Amino acid sequence: MIEGTLFVVAAPSGAGKSTLVNALLEREPGISLSVSHTTRPPRVGEEYGRHYFFVERPDFEREIADGIFLEHAEVHGNLYGTSRTVVEGKLAEGADVLLEIDWQGARQVRMGKPDCVSVFILPPSRGELERRLRGRGSDAPEVIERRLFNSREEIAHAHEFDYIIVNDRFEDALGDLQAIVRAVRQRTPWSARRHESLIEELLAP
Repeated sequence: MIEGTLFVVAAPSGAGKSTLVNALLEREPGISLSVSHTTRPPRVGEEYGRHYFFVERPDFEREIADGIFLEHAEVHGNLYGTSRTVVEGKLAEGADVLLEIDWQGARQVRMGKPDCVSVFILPPSRGELERRLRGRGSDAPEVIERRLFNSREEIAHAHEFDYIIVNDRFEDALGDLQAIVRAVRQRTPWSARRHESLIEELLAP
């Protein structure tokens, strides 16, 4: 069986990464979102196991020591990580997997799985990034300021990714993200498997 494709999407807070990813998953079947572990407290409406696996820091640090994470990083004072077993199991079954992580985690994933496809989402301007962060209404002012400060370092790593998308008009950005996924799926191994019966029919005498 041909292994599935691992997609990695990263962005500074406020760039609209989660909204784009959720819309992509609705429009492109066959991609499974890997649910991350985090020490961050849940926001209003977030559910354990659906949005994140919310864990205490001592438990998370023990899991790091046990080597269960494909990647892990500290972002804005909270720890985040992706289960190695879950991701590698789905890929081995031929399923595509998407990781919605930060640039530090993306770098670790690229080192371990250099054939992954990585995408970085940029906001159209610094002013728009700040407007979106303040408009969410879910973070304290000091948290927003920290996210804005950290965004400069995050954006400085955009060039490390395979693709960069500017999320100015949502539908345009979503279209760009879909185009990347569809192009990857037309690569020979995946496409040949999908159209195996057609190829055999066309080759028949």
